[in-house]
Amino acid sequence: MVHPDKTILPGSTIGVLGGGQLGRMLALAGRAMGYRFTTLDPTPDSPLGQVADEQIVAAYHDAEAARKLAAGSDVITYEFENVDAAVAGMLMSESYVPQGSELLYTTQHRLREKRAIEAAGVKVAPYREIRSAEELAEAVREFGIPSVLKTATGGYDGKGQWVIRSEGEIQEAYDTLARAKTELVLEKFIPFEKEISVIAARSPRGEVRAFPVAENVHVDNILHLSIVPARAPAEVLAEAERMAIRIAESMQAIGLLAVEMFLTRDGELFVNELAPRPHNSGHYTMEACRTSQFEQHVRAICNLPLGPVELLTPVVMVNILGEHVAPLLEWMGEEAGLPEGVAAKVHLYGKHEAKTKRKMGHVNLLTDDVDKAIRWTESSAIWQAN
Repeated sequence: MVHPDKTILPGSTIGVLGGGQLGRMLALAGRAMGYRFTTLDPTPDSPLGQVADEQIVAAYHDAEAARKLAAGSDVITYEFENVDAAVAGMLMSESYVPQGSELLYTTQHRLREKRAIEAAGVKVAPYREIRSAEELAEAVREFGIPSVLKTATGGYDGKGQWVIRSEGEIQEAYDTLARAKTELVLEKFIPFEKEISVIAARSPRGEVRAFPVAENVHVDNILHLSIVPARAPAEVLAEAERMAIRIAESMQAIGLLAVEMFLTRDGELFVNELAPRPHNSGHYTMEACRTSQFEQHVRAICNLPLGPVELLTPVVMVNILGEHVAPLLEWMGEEAGLPEGVAAKVHLYGKHEAKTKRKMGHVNLLTDDVDKAIRWTESSAIWQAN
């Protein structure tokens, strides 16, 4: 149960379900404020475990481990949305989980999520629930080609989806994704001009704020760049922030809610998906905003006043994948070639194995000109391994 008047002050312990890089950066921000951290994650010496006071090494569905996390925590949060919602629900009866389990339950399932977005009065791409190959064929005829078939649960960085580009793919697409043993959803393809996102924060006291809009560029379905300010008309950016706030308020979200959107050529916005946590496209806030998304999440779940979100400098956030680590480390010894007016802030996540396409870190390029920073990323040897 959310307590609008309950405040978790520094010195308290924040328990985190999940031990990845989002939890790591959350803890680094929270420790600077005076909080202690414990985490539950199955991977020993996880990115968050390296900077937390304690790591409980156990599976996410391990109820006894979750109870141990609860016993040592004053408040509990999660750093990714595929945490077992049943465990989160159990923790609500034994600890304080201001985000609750309802938001997890909704955002873990694309159909429930889309209905919740529509209930907030915000548009999503037209969609249909798919129960058979025959229903898929009928929906593809309705929406046209291309259309996008997705699993209702699971999937990230382009996994769990199939862009249907011909009628001949319909049966194969259905058979392939149906193996996930979950509901399927077909979405009408939106011919978008840009992908953008907004991180909104809401506290139990009802205070809500939205960070500046990020313009996102993907490579192989993985986020490559986030550009802020997003290169779009001011009225479009203002509407995107309003939409994110509307959804956060309608869903009574606590903490951060990342809202990913498509922007069409005529300025129309459609919400693509939600994430109830810190988000890759919000990493730019760490140096470029008055308050980072990670500090804001701590403030929100602890019911402190939310921090100011104004942008201090234009910025380009660039992801570091496994194949980029070696050239990045070589470059860091010299930091040669940065254009005048561009400063690089490197964040590495402490992961032990640099696998190809695995997110290992990011670089925030603080700049007086985002196009100048983007040109440098395109010419730098660091990202030539894409």
